[in-house]
Order: sequence, then C-alpha cells, then structure tokens
Amino acid sequence: MNLGENPVLNEQVTPDGPLKTWLVEYVGNKKTPEDNNVTVEMIIETMSEEFPEFLMAFAEENWVRGYHQALEDVTLGEKIAKEEQEKKECDKESCGECECD
Repeated sequence: MNLGENPVLNEQVTPDGPLKTWLVEYVGNKKTPEDNNVTVEMIIETMSEEFPEFLMAFAEENWVRGYHQALEDVTLGEKIAKEEQEKKECDKESCGECECD
C-alpha cells in the first residue's frame, strides 16, 4: 500500500443504520455524485467543511494513541534487543543466574 493513498477513501458507503442513512443522504445531496454513490472521502470532505472541530479532535486522539503505541513498541523492542545481546555475551560457567543454551 502506498502511504499516500488509502483505498478505503474510495469505498462506497452502505447506509445500514439510521445515522449512516442520514449521513449518506446528506452528503449525496450536497455532493451530487454522477453515479449516486457516496464514498468515505466525500463524507470526510463534507465533515471537514461543516464540522472541522469533530474531525480535528478525532484525528488528534488517533495521532496521540498511535504515537503512544509507537513509544511502547520502541521500549519493548529495546528491551528484547538488550536481552538478546545479554544472552550472546553470557559466560555460562561464571553466570549461574541465567538459563543459557
């Protein structure tokens, strides 16, 4: 997947509940697509024009959670790398504390 393109943006939205039905109809009336299909991208564009504070709060929360997860992943990766390095450096005869192979 190209990081610059999200295939979900071009997916047609199926109105399978009251809120989605209302939103698809609203966006469809506003954007008037030739094929009458409302896509995720159209909904995002409409929301950014009419309710930007919602999208900003959503995006910020998503970014913070992703950044936090990345930091946790780095910390865990460093711990695993350190443990692997210590296993390689262990002198089995003088150690007595680890389970060397």
